[in-house]
Amino acid sequence: MIKASLNWPRRISVEVNGLCFKLLKTDFRKNKYKKNILSLLVFLIQLIDLNWIIFGQFTTQEIGEREKWETYLQTANVIDQEQMKTRNAVTEPWKLTLEKNGITRNALWKDIQGQQRGFMEGWQYEIAAYRLDKFLGLNMVPPTVEKKFRGRSGSCQLWIDTKMDIRTKVQQNIPVPEEHAISFERAGYLQQAFDNLIGNIDRHMGNVLITEDWRAILIDHSRAFRTEAQYNKQLLFKDLSDEQNFIMKELPRTFVEKLKLLDFDLTKQIVGPYLNGEEIRKLIERKELLLEYIEKRIQKFGENAVLY
Repeated sequence: MIKASLNWPRRISVEVNGLCFKLLKTDFRKNKYKKNILSLLVFLIQLIDLNWIIFGQFTTQEIGEREKWETYLQTANVIDQEQMKTRNAVTEPWKLTLEKNGITRNALWKDIQGQQRGFMEGWQYEIAAYRLDKFLGLNMVPPTVEKKFRGRSGSCQLWIDTKMDIRTKVQQNIPVPEEHAISFERAGYLQQAFDNLIGNIDRHMGNVLITEDWRAILIDHSRAFRTEAQYNKQLLFKDLSDEQNFIMKELPRTFVEKLKLLDFDLTKQIVGPYLNGEEIRKLIERKELLLEYIEKRIQKFGENAVLY
């Protein structure tokens, strides 16, 4: 949302999605170009707001309410429960109905741990993924916290009501509306970069959800943060060919800059007890591979074609 306030004739302040920018300080009574200046300011504001929408998948309001929902998930009472044992719910999580102070919401709880069906699983990875998502500013993973249920600790993720998943979109050949085409495509590139970073070997069309307004939501990260050599010597998603330029084609500059900041100590501070030392070290190794890949793309295609 954009708000503009005029302290006429000397200053224009503009609020874009909750952030205030003092864009201009001048005496408009003496400025013969005031109409051109105002037109330029409106154009710049539109660009700022467009970029914000393209980068973040959660709305500004949803981002501002994350701490509220984190507390809610931790403290709300369970008033109904159903274990999910469908074909797609391979970890057999629980769908909980929570209530607190008259507010009722659904959540997904899982406590899976260890080797399951040939894969190493960990409920704690759901929380680590959410915390990294927040730090990097992806805003694609729903609020996720640790919560006790039936006497056991597990991850509890806010249930997001969505329009469909990627599988449904592909199977039914549903086109992306033109007005959402750029943001939806860029969300896919961010998903690839994020999964490369966290070593997520279980991204499939069923765990990328699509909202009514075509925002992408990422769920199910219990098979992420791999430490095996096969997942840390090269990226899971990569392609530098000119013919198939669809892997991490474009990424936000702010995402890349935050990525560069990740070292062992900062990552440990972000994820807390939900990753061990070896898992953090392997994440840092993947970060370096990811940055190396991005730099190669910049050298090949140019910075403005790779970063926005």
